[in-house]
Amino acid sequence: MHKAADRIRNVALVGHRGSGKTSLHEALLFQAGAINRLGNVADGTTTSDSEPDEKARQMSLQATLSSFEWQQRRVNLLDTPGDPSFVADALSALRVCESAVFVVNAVMGVEVQTVRLWKRAAELDLARLVFVNMLDRERADFFRTLDSLKSAFGPHAVATEIPIGAEHEVSGVIDLIDMRAYEYVGNSRENCREIPIPGDQAEQAQEYREKLMDEVAENSDALMERYLDGEEISHEEIVAALKEGTNHGSLFPVTCGIATANLATNRLLDAIVEDLPSPVKHGPVDADGLLLEADESKELFAYVFKTRADPFAGRINLFRVYQGVIRHDSQLLNTRAHCKERIGQLLSFSGAQNGHVEEFGPGDIGAVAKLKETRAGDWLAARDEPVRMPTIKLPAAVMAFSVEPANKGDEEKMFAALRRLQEEDPTIDLHRDPQTGEQIVAGLSQMHVEVIVDRLRDRFGVEVRLQPPRVPYQETIRASAKAHGRHKKQSGGRGQFGDCHIEIAPLPPGTGFEFVDAIKGGVIPNGFIPAVEKGVLEAMQAGVVAGFPVKDIKVTVFDGSYHSVDSSEMAFKLAAAQAMREAMASASPVLLEPIMLASVSVPDDSVGDVIGDLNSRRGHPHGMEPVGGGMTEVKAEVPMAEMLSYAPDLRAITGGQGEYTMEFLRYDEVPPHLAGKVVAKVHEEPVKA
Repeated sequence: MHKAADRIRNVALVGHRGSGKTSLHEALLFQAGAINRLGNVADGTTTSDSEPDEKARQMSLQATLSSFEWQQRRVNLLDTPGDPSFVADALSALRVCESAVFVVNAVMGVEVQTVRLWKRAAELDLARLVFVNMLDRERADFFRTLDSLKSAFGPHAVATEIPIGAEHEVSGVIDLIDMRAYEYVGNSRENCREIPIPGDQAEQAQEYREKLMDEVAENSDALMERYLDGEEISHEEIVAALKEGTNHGSLFPVTCGIATANLATNRLLDAIVEDLPSPVKHGPVDADGLLLEADESKELFAYVFKTRADPFAGRINLFRVYQGVIRHDSQLLNTRAHCKERIGQLLSFSGAQNGHVEEFGPGDIGAVAKLKETRAGDWLAARDEPVRMPTIKLPAAVMAFSVEPANKGDEEKMFAALRRLQEEDPTIDLHRDPQTGEQIVAGLSQMHVEVIVDRLRDRFGVEVRLQPPRVPYQETIRASAKAHGRHKKQSGGRGQFGDCHIEIAPLPPGTGFEFVDAIKGGVIPNGFIPAVEKGVLEAMQAGVVAGFPVKDIKVTVFDGSYHSVDSSEMAFKLAAAQAMREAMASASPVLLEPIMLASVSVPDDSVGDVIGDLNSRRGHPHGMEPVGGGMTEVKAEVPMAEMLSYAPDLRAITGGQGEYTMEFLRYDEVPPHLAGKVVAKVHEEPVKA
């Protein structure tokens, strides 16, 4: 039997990279009895970071689902990556949860990725709770971190407990609601015991309890009036008001502990099941106008939020049931592909144990393998009802490489594997450059692309080589010119003859190509004019400066001659191509480069350095504006050629906190001193090959 929806808690663990989310996930599983020992990120023994690339990098690269029981509730816990390169998994996890636990490093305080994810959680109207982690580190300070939380997220971030001791001497926490203290010895499940509040912290505890009471009372007019009148407010009323404020996003409880020492994780589990909302409490979900309720008696609608590409099991799809019940050995409809899918084995992930289950009810999260057409973003439903989730705005891929298989004959294998990885991570951009013919793979950072390469090798046995992509230069002309092209060949029998005069002239940027037939008197028959145009277009595929495509040119054919027997379409095409090459060489040809609009988000104290670096890249800053959380967005026009290696440089300038997106803006002329270098490099390439 499935769990009732009001007994389910769906929670995403989110936060900046290095805040200890995976260690906390491990400690919560251990405390709940889902695993028998605490794993460690450093030695690669945690439950969630199970992939070889995650162990090697000692960081989460994908969202991991674990389900367990605590206090007769089912908790679906999603451990998410904190690095912005893998933000797609964090956002997909937030979408299917009612709540988020934000894990914050007590040394670093609120960091940039925490601010970004908080905004996304607010947009999704999620209940938010904060766990201040790593209290035992040198320079860790809970109260400084609390101040940074209030500064970033407002005064409604309020402590519900404070630590006993500081740094390596932290030994427990003080509950500000019950005004009780708890000490933790060792990291076993039974490591907690109640103690008196330490005398040297009694005054501090009372101060922060009053701050908590102020915030709680603000959430109820009735409580506020009684609180201001000095009346006693019962424990039950405080707890009820705290829950209500948390559920409606008007209060953000701040808890604390040490994940690696299993300190206060039992209290966090209590807060998750008691203070955070169930799918029923959170209310119906609006899926493009269709209201879905956590009701098992209604027709099934389940949303697939993550696809994992497995070389043996095929696709493994993680889904959230929004309405109805999904059962194994049933048939459902994929509302995107409009096809039937047979639901085979349903999977539940409980720590290190993966089990098969009969069904998942409304509000629950599970997995299914080996569906034919279904992938992330699809709906499985009892009927073919048009249903759609609001689109998540994902950052655009900015770090691009050309990719080719290391072994000949692996092209198809490589393409198939890349497509499967793209199903798993929609921020991966795969395309073939129409100008250079290169297969391009692009990600959110260099590390993102390196992970793609690792997975191609480890999962699919495909070795690839990466090269920086070639800049798609183009050519144009700055003057008008005329030229005469003649193709004449006689070698016995029927010959070949084509003769044309053309004039070329520059067009405004972005106009493209214009062909004008100005022939009079039939000197070139109408039937050969299309061949002249075709010859011109073929010549424009390789300009005279460096062999790049030519754009923004008007070509007029105004004279010529023909032979009644020897003229042919091929002859006129070759004559036109010859005339076009001669005309371009005489029309002040120039090299054009793509100009990108870069939007760079950086810490406020790095703005000057970032603008200076963009200037050194021939960039032209447009302006800047604050985006909150101590961050500023700088916009600038920069040549693409100068941005191919920007990602690692930006990381170095901003201490890893900067990120950027780019979009194509226009083509501009390459400065003459740089154009010569591009031409020289093009001429060198065949030699290197």
